[in-house]
Amino acid sequence: MKRAKTESVLPTGHLGELIERFQSQRPLRTGSLIITIYGDAIAPRGGTVWLGSLIQLLETFGISQRLVRTSVFRLVREGWLLTDKVGRRSYYSLTASGRRRFEQAFKRVYAASQPDWEGAWTMAILNQVSVERRKSVRDELEWMGFGAFAPTIMAHPTVDKSDVVTQLQDMNVLDDVILLDTTAQERFASRPLRLLVREAWNLDQLSASYQDFLEQFRPLWNEMRTRDALDPEECFLARILLIHEYRKVLLRDPLLPEELLPSDWEGRAARQLCRNLYRLTCDGAEQWMSEQLETAEGPLPAPHPGFHKRFGGLA
Repeated sequence: MKRAKTESVLPTGHLGELIERFQSQRPLRTGSLIITIYGDAIAPRGGTVWLGSLIQLLETFGISQRLVRTSVFRLVREGWLLTDKVGRRSYYSLTASGRRRFEQAFKRVYAASQPDWEGAWTMAILNQVSVERRKSVRDELEWMGFGAFAPTIMAHPTVDKSDVVTQLQDMNVLDDVILLDTTAQERFASRPLRLLVREAWNLDQLSASYQDFLEQFRPLWNEMRTRDALDPEECFLARILLIHEYRKVLLRDPLLPEELLPSDWEGRAARQLCRNLYRLTCDGAEQWMSEQLETAEGPLPAPHPGFHKRFGGLA
């Protein structure tokens, strides 16, 4: 049963500090947080919720009702969400394209481990893409984890080529992009290649972002793992902020094979921390959402079976 609405009280300790940090962001990227909530928490449980319950869920993040409504309407215009009216209530869910885009990105977030690499690359050559469209295509490929080996040559060592084809089709540029797969190389981690990789993906900047993530969430992990019992609302807030911040860093990470990464790569520790804290807060967060969110049929359905496979298994 849904709890009665109470005045929002900021949690104490490191979780309260993280929420204050989020609230201090300018601009406050409410739409991005809503997509995190849909992708991480709502999509596995039917995918649709009443706007009123979503508004209440976001109150503790310091987001006003007006800002939630504005952000939701903007996400509808941008093709992320669609609305269904039932009486006087509006229910929102991810669009098919929004769900596909989420699945492409979040399967990287929840992966248990990196696949083995044999030294092959997927190359995207953009010479035949019009100058007017080239930047948008580059941006999309970079979002998928490609790095720029040259102004019109993008490369990725482990990307799923079918995802690339689908995205280029959606952009109506598949016939203009040359996609090539290289053969496996015997010396696929040579010094010149490692230096090129470091430049193409700006690994120094990415490492600094991972370090910032670790500094934010290590104290929260150390605090919450020593408690005898965890508050469901705090579990939800911690889990969403965790995935929201981790997603922002990880989606700039091409998830390069170990052979191409520095020995002290911060991404390894960040993934371990994210997995541990997510497992710790998962059950409490699910309980809180069951109490707070509503669908047109009533309570949220149980998560689909694939949900429990995140990070190699949530048990």
